[in-house]
Amino acid sequence: MHRVVVTGMSAITALGDNWQDFSENLKKGENAVQHYPLWDDYEELNTRLAAPILDFNKPKHYSRKQCRSMGRVSLMATTATEKALAQANLLDSDLVTNGEMGIAYGSSTGSTAPFVDFANLLSKKSMTGITSTSYIKMMAHTTAVNVGVFFGIKGRVYTTSSACTSGSQALGYAYEAIKHGKQTAMVAGGAEELCVTIAAVFDTLFATSTQNDDPKSSPKPYDANRDGLVIGEGACTFILESYESAKARGATILAELVGYGTNSDGQHVTQPSADTMKIAMNMAIKDAGIEPSNIGYVNGHGTATEKGDIAETQATEQALGKGTPISSLKSYLGHTLGACGSIEAWASINMMNDNWFAPTANLTEVDARCGDLAYIYGEGLTKETDFVMTNNFAFGGINTSLIFKRVAPTVTS
Repeated sequence: MHRVVVTGMSAITALGDNWQDFSENLKKGENAVQHYPLWDDYEELNTRLAAPILDFNKPKHYSRKQCRSMGRVSLMATTATEKALAQANLLDSDLVTNGEMGIAYGSSTGSTAPFVDFANLLSKKSMTGITSTSYIKMMAHTTAVNVGVFFGIKGRVYTTSSACTSGSQALGYAYEAIKHGKQTAMVAGGAEELCVTIAAVFDTLFATSTQNDDPKSSPKPYDANRDGLVIGEGACTFILESYESAKARGATILAELVGYGTNSDGQHVTQPSADTMKIAMNMAIKDAGIEPSNIGYVNGHGTATEKGDIAETQATEQALGKGTPISSLKSYLGHTLGACGSIEAWASINMMNDNWFAPTANLTEVDARCGDLAYIYGEGLTKETDFVMTNNFAFGGINTSLIFKRVAPTVTS
């Protein structure tokens, strides 16, 4: 068995594309949610809220040929990966292209613009708009394939299209590939681009927030007055590597991934189960070889949906005990779906290393039906801990739990 460490990571989010900006925006306490005017034309759509990334553009040094098979979701994934590889000092390394590195990357869906052209093919029997790259842009594994081709990655490819667990399952698959000696290193992460079709999916379930006239007040994870989720977008890439490889090349180690658990509810497509959520967390704790009390912070899934919030927090209490600190970053970024697992892991590691954990924005009155946990709100939590857990729970009853360890253990007197 090999230890698995993080040597690079980068995120593109509505709060910034570097930790300094992201952290400063967290401390301001204001989220990225806005009334999204592009959705005002959809008459029967209840929500008009979204958390878009307003300043992302294709990098100027990316050629048209390199990007011809990429939609927005793949461009974000590729850009985040380039920055993560640069941080890991691997951009020009043979490790990327000699087969020792693989990729595990996911999104709920590919870019949605080509869907229109294929729909016209079915409904109007017209090929207008369909090109040789249309399918590549929209396919579920578009991020994994495009990132792999762009950087010449020749190892194994995992594509994780499992809704809200796409990013966290990618990290888990990558971790297992390195742990069991199948790959020396892995690119891993998730991405999602903003689209009205995704908002519509949750709208039909009456799960979206309709605070359209007061966008900054939503979403409200864990709050008694929550009214639903908000859709966001983003991308985040990790470079995972065996400890031996990282040490041999003198890499800076940002954290160690020590535990991973995943399972399924096996009972309902959209109704969460606290019992199996708890088991996923227990699996991660067992894999890490630690005690539940070692976990100093939990980054919760926290979508601001009633059943999801209640089931998740009750499971967390059962798995980790009463009084465990928890907060949800979806209160700032909205629900970034395929990206959330990796973005939230990135933020959790950085917060652990900064000894400061962000509060849940808009949380003022914890729902009494939620688990008995230490909900972080207000000014945030200043705390030193060597272990953080980040959890995600997806449609289909898919549950994931990841545990990261601080590289240099905290020294206390």
